[in-house]
Amino acid sequence: MREGLKLYYQVAGLKGVAAGVAGTLLGRHTTMAVRLPDSAAVVHLRMPSTDVTTFRQVILFEEYALDSREPPEVIVDAGANVGLASAYFALRYPSARIVAIEPATENFRLLQENVAAFPNVRAVQAALWNEDTEIDLLDPGLGASGFVTGAGAVGEHRERVAALTLGSILDRFELDRVDLLKVDIEGAELEVFQQAAAWIDRVDAIAIELHDRIKPGCEQVFRNAAKAFDQTWQQGENTFCTRAAARLRRPGGGNEHVR
Repeated sequence: MREGLKLYYQVAGLKGVAAGVAGTLLGRHTTMAVRLPDSAAVVHLRMPSTDVTTFRQVILFEEYALDSREPPEVIVDAGANVGLASAYFALRYPSARIVAIEPATENFRLLQENVAAFPNVRAVQAALWNEDTEIDLLDPGLGASGFVTGAGAVGEHRERVAALTLGSILDRFELDRVDLLKVDIEGAELEVFQQAAAWIDRVDAIAIELHDRIKPGCEQVFRNAAKAFDQTWQQGENTFCTRAAARLRRPGGGNEHVR
């Protein structure tokens, strides 16, 4: 309990603590505006929810921080949820074109609100997938931050959504290459990276949260698809890999090959 209160205070002060406690007692969440550090921009978080934990990881702890040889031009945020990583990237790389992809309607509405202040972010309501189709979003009991898709997925049906390959997304926005592909898609990386050959050579760096606990085999499939990348390392909950010529690189500039 104490750690939970500390988290809400760290993210949103006493008002955040009050919102978290009230939401827990009443059994429903409220939405609260939270200012981004060193910025006039705000994002809206559901309290209580995992939005608060994500804010701490992405915004305060900067788990997607990378060094840059030169500013990235294109970032794709797959599994953007409510847009916190996209907002972080937009502040850090204001000249980059950012495509934020999120399938769940509840999350997508908040995503649109949270990136509205950043003209370099385009939001797409879709799931990243291995073909252009429609798929079911299922809730295994984790709420809006943990919807799952694909063969073997189990949970309550929530909605039917569009699904797109990365190649289709790049073609839609007339993008030749991706400087950073951020992926947090709750196990769908198994299907996505099984069919990555058509587009993986157009990606120079990847930050991915792997979900073998949801779909066994995710890590092995990803590593097979990304074997041509020159450097791989762990940072927080994410696995990163970069090519030698990538604009973005491991913090600290290390050149060693890490597995």
